[in-house]
Amino acid sequence: MPPSLGVVVPAYRPDIDVLRSYVRALDERLDPEVLRVELDDPDAGVRDALTDLPATVNAVATRRGKGGAITFGFERLNTDILAFADADGSTPATSVADVVEPLRAGDASLSVGSRRHPDADVRGHQTFARRRLGDVFAWVARRLLAADLYDFQCGAKAITRDAWRDVRSHLYEPGFAWDVELIAMTAAFDHRIVEVPVTWEDMPNSTVSPVGTALELGRALFRARHRARRVRGDSFHAAIARTVDDPIALVDRFSPDNE
Repeated sequence: MPPSLGVVVPAYRPDIDVLRSYVRALDERLDPEVLRVELDDPDAGVRDALTDLPATVNAVATRRGKGGAITFGFERLNTDILAFADADGSTPATSVADVVEPLRAGDASLSVGSRRHPDADVRGHQTFARRRLGDVFAWVARRLLAADLYDFQCGAKAITRDAWRDVRSHLYEPGFAWDVELIAMTAAFDHRIVEVPVTWEDMPNSTVSPVGTALELGRALFRARHRARRVRGDSFHAAIARTVDDPIALVDRFSPDNE
């Protein structure tokens, strides 16, 4: 029996037409056992506009952040593979299926979509500022984390349930930095990570602020490095951890037990 698949689509103030089309494409191309839309702080009427989709739509009045929304969704999946795809549809459903495939084949524990991979098909281009910030971040991340990847932030990733069990209690970043922490922790537990080139198109109406997100990611990168090295038993980082209280892990904030 092939492994079961659950997909989470985190969405904050999405373009409804784009989201509707994308969810239907994901359902058709991936045929997941479960498909969840985690909708943050929606405008009036948005939830009702999504009721006919082949997905569970969970709308909350607050903004949990991308990482918070994905964690919330993952914790409610009982599938063998847990995947997510950003709601703007910048990674088409066919590429999300490519990202999931190594896990279905048993070849990896975490599969990372990559728009910076030499074989990626980039059909739309970011502004120069966003592209350069992304290049610099990826360069620094490769040198600080135990994961030699071209792209840490593409909005399509998939992880096995076994790997998720290991990393879930070590994830703290509720925003866009969640991707970085997920990779860092998966590598810290020595799970195999593969990078999959995707087709990708920049979406001009993205809710990502280049400068604000770059600052968030820069700080989070060093936090992820610290936590990953602590998990691996580094004595220096363990000593630092004893002097600082960790925030509440996302799984504790968004556990089904808290509902």
